Amino acid sequence: MAGTRTIRRVLIANRGEIAVRIARTLREMGLSAIGVASDPDLSALHALVCDQVVPLGGTTPLETYQDQEKVLAAARETGADAVHPGYGFLAENASFAKAVEEAGLVWIGPPPESIALMGDKLAAREAVARAGVPVIPGSPALSDPARARAEAEKIGYPVMLKASAGGGGKGMRVVRTPDELEPSLEAARRESGKAFGDDTIYLEKFIERPRHIEFQVLADKRGNTVHLFERECSIQRRHQKIVEETPSAALDDKLRAEMGEAAVEAARAAGYTNAGTVEFIFGEGGKFYFLEMNTRLQVEHPVTEMTCGVDLVRRQVLAASGEPLPFSQKEITRRGHAIECRIYAEDPANNFFPSSGVIRALVEPAGPGIRNDTGVYEGMEVSTFYDPLLSKLVCFAEDREAAAKRMEKALRSYLVLGLSTSIPFLADVVAHRAFLEGDTCTDFIPKYMKDWTPRTDKKAEAALLAALAGPSRPGGSAAAGAPGAGPAAFDVWQAVGRKGI
Repeated sequence: MAGTRTIRRVLIANRGEIAVRIARTLREMGLSAIGVASDPDLSALHALVCDQVVPLGGTTPLETYQDQEKVLAAARETGADAVHPGYGFLAENASFAKAVEEAGLVWIGPPPESIALMGDKLAAREAVARAGVPVIPGSPALSDPARARAEAEKIGYPVMLKASAGGGGKGMRVVRTPDELEPSLEAARRESGKAFGDDTIYLEKFIERPRHIEFQVLADKRGNTVHLFERECSIQRRHQKIVEETPSAALDDKLRAEMGEAAVEAARAAGYTNAGTVEFIFGEGGKFYFLEMNTRLQVEHPVTEMTCGVDLVRRQVLAASGEPLPFSQKEITRRGHAIECRIYAEDPANNFFPSSGVIRALVEPAGPGIRNDTGVYEGMEVSTFYDPLLSKLVCFAEDREAAAKRMEKALRSYLVLGLSTSIPFLADVVAHRAFLEGDTCTDFIPKYMKDWTPRTDKKAEAALLAALAGPSRPGGSAAAGAPGAGPAAFDVWQAVGRKGI
């Protein structure tokens, strides 16, 4: 039986909203939150909410948050007991997890061996298949075009080229005809090599109009593994999720139980501990297939927290310290429905091109059932150095219809002025008839939102911009030395019908 380790000081090896979110749970637990910050992030929100911040020096991810030596040095310098990686950057880096443990620190995540196994998609497929988990028909690693053609013919078109070492849509190509295969293979290998330093590519059968359904799992160091139900993450742009919800409208109780058990078996096959997510492709006829396992905290974890009443960051810390899970599978319940929208600094009308600038006015939605995990504040500059995620807006209600209505209203009342955001686009997504009817396959955006244009109220926008010249409202950004929006701007925004400027 595993022993326990005392954790008092945790270094958060991340930035933005996830670093803020982790810091808040650490504070609730009576633990010290130690932050790290690049030069552009020295005045970012996560740097302000942590108890102590170590400057990393530099601007790019590679010379800051992905620099293992700098992050470990920060942990040693501040006397940290543990490291929480959040998501992205070093979160799924097996060598970093091993380095943390070799430094005598607690790694708040799964074992390095589990990270390495599930980080290799080909090895992961083999491991879960041996455990009886359904996998999509696929191929071994490919480099020779002739072998790729033979494997594609055996699987049957359409097929999907995928990077073995990757994620986030990098190194992925849908191939519908033999003529497309060789150029797509070359392009996927180039992209994968550039993004991950590994150009290993393989083929999978492409499932038409699938849903993307994942299960949250938790495992302690004493052999207990459970799932906390599913999240549907089918609405995506460029293979990246932008709207997530739970429960999924596509599952009945029988399928939910089957997929949940498959997720638990996949985690056990990886020797998994801590929090993780097993992702499935869900096709027509209720067939589901293992896609991959994310060996970290997911971006969309708040919808699970809202419906299950479990703080997943707290559970991560306790599991890493050696504490057993306090509940069995039968004891886990959930209620209601939760939807999350990722708020990005990007222009949906221009192929979601990233946006940057100073946030000149910020009005966040509030009210019963509304949670906004944010990494920004009014007056803060949003740079182009990092992922453009600003916040995650989550709405909870007793059923899906009520949650969707609450989300639309919350988005219409969410103002970020000074740069383009995905807010008006998301408001139209959750108000769309197809979304309300549960038609949320992965082709939702190209099928229903291809010709989307913003419904901007130019008069209201002009009024808001004019009002920015007024004095700062109490509690606004003036205290931080930023321009801020005067009371007139706030009043105008409340009066114009919240049209999602």
